[in-house]
Amino acid sequence: MAEKIKTLYTCSNCDAQFPKWNGRCLECGAWGTLGAKTVDFKEAQKQELNKLVGANIIPLSEIKQIDLKRIETNIQEVDRVLGGGIVPGSLLLLGGEPGVGKSTLVAQIANAIGLQDKTVVYVSGEESASQVRSRLERLNCSLDKLQFIGETNIEKIASSLIKVKPDFVIIDSIQTIYSSLVVSETGNISQIRACAAKCLELAKQNNMSICLIGHITKDGQIAGPKSLEHIVDTVLYLENELNSNYSVLRAAKNRFGSVNEIGVFEMTGSGFKEVRNPSAIFLEEVSDKRAGSVIGCVMEGSRPFFVDVQALVTKTLFGYPQRKAAGFDLNRLQVLSAVISKRTKVNLTIQDIILNIAGGLKVNDPALDLAVCTAIISSLANIDINRDHLFLGEVGLGGEIRNIGRLEQRLIEAEKMGFKKAIIPKSKVLVKSKIKVETISHLSELQKLL
Repeated sequence: MAEKIKTLYTCSNCDAQFPKWNGRCLECGAWGTLGAKTVDFKEAQKQELNKLVGANIIPLSEIKQIDLKRIETNIQEVDRVLGGGIVPGSLLLLGGEPGVGKSTLVAQIANAIGLQDKTVVYVSGEESASQVRSRLERLNCSLDKLQFIGETNIEKIASSLIKVKPDFVIIDSIQTIYSSLVVSETGNISQIRACAAKCLELAKQNNMSICLIGHITKDGQIAGPKSLEHIVDTVLYLENELNSNYSVLRAAKNRFGSVNEIGVFEMTGSGFKEVRNPSAIFLEEVSDKRAGSVIGCVMEGSRPFFVDVQALVTKTLFGYPQRKAAGFDLNRLQVLSAVISKRTKVNLTIQDIILNIAGGLKVNDPALDLAVCTAIISSLANIDINRDHLFLGEVGLGGEIRNIGRLEQRLIEAEKMGFKKAIIPKSKVLVKSKIKVETISHLSELQKLL
């Protein structure tokens, strides 16, 4: 433990301090001027703090309201996820597995911003200038407002960006950038944090938007542990389920907007294409009635998604019955299975249940409970369900069907999609819809209905 009180020898001529007594001051050269003095370092530290010029305190009431004019990408699915566009001076992090299309997406965003007569700089530590140009030309991007920096040293990159002062900067990828101030190899956690902190400082001081691309590791995290998410303003994830042509853009963190919105894209030969009607992806165009296949509706932000809930119920062959789920919470499936067995005459104690959300979409909305229960009962009893029927409702532990949020908005969207009938919870609120509505209050009523 460091000593708080210590004796020092102070020169009476120049106030220089020494730990040992000398006949002559080593600073001013005077003889016989050193005298013993007891110093309380804690008290001295307080005196030093009192001498410091403190930070300015600004009353928030005196701050003028400034309308943050976002940079719109004119890609509606991207702007939706970002909350209306890119905020100037913000730091974004785009993560995703290798090959999911991160570089393709940011190239299209850069092109859209460049077409608005704004300057965009593409920084790459992985590709050469010719390789980046080749990819941009393949995506039919305009190169007039796009500039390139092929450098991996963050200090050199920052110096160049301060001179150019672009509106939007892309760093592809943060794992390849290093700082000469940190003694460790490129890609190390310390290097990544230092580079991200430098980018944050650069963005805030120069009012330029910077997008960092980060790779996902085998653990499903960005750059090992999630070391960058607390530094940046916005965290976006680009996901591609089941190796399909469709990708989903999600916001895990957004200081300037909601994190509930998602954007859906289709990968084509010329880059990503927006999907304006995502429900058509997750609903298979089959008009025939099928047992164990039920249509439900979930909300992703402000957008209703219609999903096909598929259940397969078979007799257990060995011991304990299994529960498997793809795209749905397995714990929730366990709960709903127990409720069905307890509150209805359907016995699932010797049945294996396999549940799938068609299309690879991952959902977490209580409004899908009724559709899941209907699919399970339908599959067990081999009852066909009409494809133009919609099931909405949350199921409680007592078997009661609870009301859900934004019910009217879901029904209006269902009307546009051509649904004829909706089974919903009983509610005191009158729902205005042209769809034929049938209300139920308990799972036992659902069993009779089927």
